[in-house]
Amino acid sequence: MLRFPRTTAAFAVLLTVAACGGADKAATAVALPDVQFPDLSLQTLQDVTRELSSDAYEGRAPGTVGEEKTIAYLIKQYEAAGLKPGNNGKWTQDVPLVEITTKNATPLTFSGGKAPVTLQYAKDYVAFSYRVQPKTEIKDSDVVFVGYGINAPEKGWNDYAGLDVKGKTVIILVNDPDWQTKEAKGEFNGRAMTYYGRWTYKYEEAARQGAAAALIVHDTEPAAYGWNVVESSNTGANYLAESKDGGAKETAANGWIQLGKAKELFASAGQDFDALRAAAAKKGFKPVALTGVKATFGFDNAIARKMSHNVIGVLPGAKRPDEYVLYTGHWDHLGRCTPVNGDGICNGAVDNASGIAGLVTLAQAYKKAGAPDRSIVFLAVTAEESGLLGSKYYAENPIFPLGQTVGGVNMDSLNPNGPAKDIVVVGRGKSQLDAYLEKVAKAANVAIVDEPTPEKGFYYRSDHFSFAKLGVPFFNFGAGEDLVAGGKEAGKKAAEDYEKNRYHAPADEYAAIKNWDGMLADLKLYYAAGRMLASTTAWPNWNEGDEFRAARDKSRPAK
Repeated sequence: MLRFPRTTAAFAVLLTVAACGGADKAATAVALPDVQFPDLSLQTLQDVTRELSSDAYEGRAPGTVGEEKTIAYLIKQYEAAGLKPGNNGKWTQDVPLVEITTKNATPLTFSGGKAPVTLQYAKDYVAFSYRVQPKTEIKDSDVVFVGYGINAPEKGWNDYAGLDVKGKTVIILVNDPDWQTKEAKGEFNGRAMTYYGRWTYKYEEAARQGAAAALIVHDTEPAAYGWNVVESSNTGANYLAESKDGGAKETAANGWIQLGKAKELFASAGQDFDALRAAAAKKGFKPVALTGVKATFGFDNAIARKMSHNVIGVLPGAKRPDEYVLYTGHWDHLGRCTPVNGDGICNGAVDNASGIAGLVTLAQAYKKAGAPDRSIVFLAVTAEESGLLGSKYYAENPIFPLGQTVGGVNMDSLNPNGPAKDIVVVGRGKSQLDAYLEKVAKAANVAIVDEPTPEKGFYYRSDHFSFAKLGVPFFNFGAGEDLVAGGKEAGKKAAEDYEKNRYHAPADEYAAIKNWDGMLADLKLYYAAGRMLASTTAWPNWNEGDEFRAARDKSRPAK
């Protein structure tokens, strides 16, 4: 999720941008009309955030009573805002999920080395299964270090080369091989994380290679979060999209292990972890078997099939109602989680009750200002915290065709720290939406700065990614750390404090939000970006050579 404080100011301006229609490569100047800002309702923003993050919603986990309350409340708010049901007369889209909760986990033991190494569940390791089966057991599984676990033929890179890992347990490093590079360039974009660096990819590739278990070594800096986030996110229920084979193609077990325990394991196997980690960062690395070492662990899987829901409201366009601009945000959070000081509910006030409150607040503003030329879709998705499942399901089963979807604005956590002087664009340089945002930033008198932490892979960590993969360009931006009150030092301190003390923790509560000006500022920027997109005839595309360009050209071929 995007973790920058954000900003803007109210403004009205005539804009001109370069944009593409379908796969047409000729850029045309499109004049955007003045964007008159109505007053955004602070009361609505606060009321919806307070309600959704209250203990009564139990952390808004999919498939729970918390979901039922969330869906009912959102429908009521959408109706009051004047939206129409977005799914052929219905407010919701069914999203079939399988809930799997790890139970009765044994210690993870590595035997056969100089001395046995034992890891305790939650404290030293976490594990879960994507297979829909009642029990998972890994017994005396050979252990292999596969570096960063990447197989990228287009780069001539294969960390699995020359060794069959079928039925084995693979140990994997987090992030990309060149994550320590200061600049965002190199084999894997240097400091800027690619999808190869995401934990989701590493499990996917391990499954393709036939591994029995995939264990990622947790290291706070390249992971971009502490062990507390790994623990809280993986010791409760995990949600999967329903599949025909029940996850049979997945690894039997996936998980994380603490860095210190990984070093202990490698030393027991007669290997130098730091030396192998350095070797894995270089092209030509070959996997290394930890000779004689066997992994053994197991756990039960509590399985429940649940129907979750996306909530969809629409404001039909005044001139071209069959062209759509999306506003997205995820309504779910972690539900009941690891207690801290006796509090076992992860309320998710900032993440992402604030974003859903933003959807309702913007819906009111759009209705009051009158519909733009194109239709505006307000899409509250489920199961983002479980791997972007709700947005993935919608993107693959769209209510409004993706070929008729111009683009969108994703809102994943509004800023509780106050206005800033700059904005950060995640994925800057990827699409023609940059031209819109440059004009917006100029009019708002805020600077656009490079993403300060591209190594954290924010582009692949929120719901816009589900649409980007299928070709739909999305705005993904937020304010930088240069706060109006306190400057960069204050902004950095506030961001670090949130990530350390409240992100994915019970402390992310309504009472912890002390400043609402930054949230309102966020919404003014998001309103402007979406309104401009909905008021033109342009079809912004991905830039030539971008990984998502082909998908967009396929969905909107040249006419």
